[in-house]
Amino acid sequence: MNNYTDDSSRYLISTVAKRSGVKADLIRAWERRYEAVTPSRTEGGHRVYSDLDIARLKLLNQATSEGHSIGQIAQLPLEELHKLIEPEQASQNPSPARITQTQPNDNQTLANNYIEKCYAAMLMFDAKAIESHFENAVVELGAQVFMENLLVPLLSRMGEDWKAGVLRPAHEHMTTAVIRSMVYILRSNYSPAENAPRLVISTPIGQQHELGALLAALIAEFKGWHITYLGPDLPAEEIAFAVKSSNADAVAISITVSSEDHIVAKELRRLKKLLGQDIIMIVGGNAAEDYQVILSEIGALKVESCDHFKLLLDQLGQQLRQEK
Repeated sequence: MNNYTDDSSRYLISTVAKRSGVKADLIRAWERRYEAVTPSRTEGGHRVYSDLDIARLKLLNQATSEGHSIGQIAQLPLEELHKLIEPEQASQNPSPARITQTQPNDNQTLANNYIEKCYAAMLMFDAKAIESHFENAVVELGAQVFMENLLVPLLSRMGEDWKAGVLRPAHEHMTTAVIRSMVYILRSNYSPAENAPRLVISTPIGQQHELGALLAALIAEFKGWHITYLGPDLPAEEIAFAVKSSNADAVAISITVSSEDHIVAKELRRLKKLLGQDIIMIVGGNAAEDYQVILSEIGALKVESCDHFKLLLDQLGQQLRQEK
């Protein structure tokens, strides 16, 4: 095993990326989220890294390539990272037992690995790479595990980083386009029963982020519902028209950004008035909690999490089938 010692050598991130094999944007992401390395700064504010940092990044890169989650190994000492990596001879002539040991031992590990790849590709604005990772993940994980173990955590991470100002709108828009295409592909593989309950999904005026709504559409179809997906940023009148025209039993609204202009609150009240008491109204999203008073006032069901949404769909679906 090599012994690494720090020295006075310092390198800019472009050099570190070349020597470690880890792209600059991914280095920054690992540093910011997991403190995998802790560079110093020049008087001008530029990050500078040591030989020890480069060695660490090389090991982390190799370990994640073999299926380990960066979140679980980022803080490990170099000696522990070495233990995770198989010797070169064993990798060239693996025995059956060794192959089993080095493969990802569960779906979550594999999904975590794909999340890191997708996030890095997003930072590089590499839509084709994201699409490729998604396609491979669906094949390896299956559609439902892909959604629950990869897509949901990835969207949650994107939402947190977008709020923190780490991601730019361009990152979110590009990734949304890729996810939208993937969701449409996955949805096309499911044909609900003719008598299945019907759900319209959209976001109200001013809510242009549709990832939560897209995910809700996919979850609901996995649960056997007929889905009419309208996309984002629609007035209450249009959503209500779609509900009545499609003979829907319920409508799901995603709210991701809280607003102080009261537009969302007015639209929620307006929508409930147009729908009447017979249509079930479901509201979720990162900012749904900010409208709790309004939701209680209009009798809307607030979604607490993806698991909660699935439970609601099961309960409502059973209730609606009994009524029919």
